[in-house]
Amino acid sequence: MLNLLRAGASGVILVLLMLGGGLLLWIGVPMGWLWVGGRVEGATGSIGLALLAMLVGVGASIALIVPALAWLNLKHGDLREARGLESHGRVALEGVMTVSAVIAVIAFVVWFFVLEGPGPSLAPRQ
Repeated sequence: MLNLLRAGASGVILVLLMLGGGLLLWIGVPMGWLWVGGRVEGATGSIGLALLAMLVGVGASIALIVPALAWLNLKHGDLREARGLESHGRVALEGVMTVSAVIAVIAFVVWFFVLEGPGPSLAPRQ
């Protein structure tokens, strides 16, 4: 943590932006495209079209987010070098992606086991 703070406020902001991008990648993209797929299926009655829309949407979203995260990581490394600190390569991005994945798994476990449960909420109880 101390090493992160040596990069200054702009370094911390870059890491927070990477964390937000990681959470968007792990949580926002799947939830958003599931929602869109549900709307497509509801409007057209075609599960195949809904799956196609979700597949294309997820692929396009990932193709946009991953290069943005890589760019933020590159800027973080440049900032560290400008401050006279050694660049650690992709360590910041790897750490951020690990933390965001753990947050996503914890959020899913809480949602699945605490909020919703393993069965469909609209199914009749027997």
